[in-house]
Amino acid sequence: MAILYSLSDPHGEIEVFKEMLGIVDLRDKKNKLVLLGDYIDHQQKKFELLYFIKNLQEQYKNQIIVLAGNHEYFLLEDIQNKSIFFDDDAMINWLKGLPFYFETDSQISQIYVHAGIDEEAGEFWKWGSEDYYFCSKYPYTIGKFEKDIIAGHIGTSTITGDENYHKVFWDKQSHFYIDGTTELSKILPLLKYDTNTKRYSSFEKVTNEKSAVEWVEYTIK
Repeated sequence: MAILYSLSDPHGEIEVFKEMLGIVDLRDKKNKLVLLGDYIDHQQKKFELLYFIKNLQEQYKNQIIVLAGNHEYFLLEDIQNKSIFFDDDAMINWLKGLPFYFETDSQISQIYVHAGIDEEAGEFWKWGSEDYYFCSKYPYTIGKFEKDIIAGHIGTSTITGDENYHKVFWDKQSHFYIDGTTELSKILPLLKYDTNTKRYSSFEKVTNEKSAVEWVEYTIK
């Protein structure tokens, strides 16, 4: 049995990220954490979280998968165009090496990606999706696909039409969206998948009977 966790779009909010990381169990070497991009906010240029994630991946080499988001893509463009000064070659090379998606095996059958894929390409989505699809696809897609798709990029408040909704959104079919508009809400939705039970869940902060705040897990699918 293994657990797959995923987070997306922290946009430089390092304290919120660290809080959610406290829920993730990486003591079991089979468990993995998939990060779906936008670790920085392109406008604010907050790099502290970016360095934290790079170091975290080096610490948990086979357990943390770091994907590229559109804000990392924009950063590399700015560096190349010399519109910003950034001379950390190790970080630049790390960013250039970030993959656009992570696909689980056929038994689990999931695609983790920052924005989405070209679903009209069907089973040939890897070849039919251009880079901008993976990082910047818009609008979002819902409905049935041959694999579950876990994505960020578009806030779940936008998808639901509820400005106060910042939890995981599931379309009741094949799509899970996990962008909580963290830079504004200070909420970073964590999606958990149990490969044994095939159960998706997330966490919400509640006040218990002793008036203490704690994280409680709830089932999504």
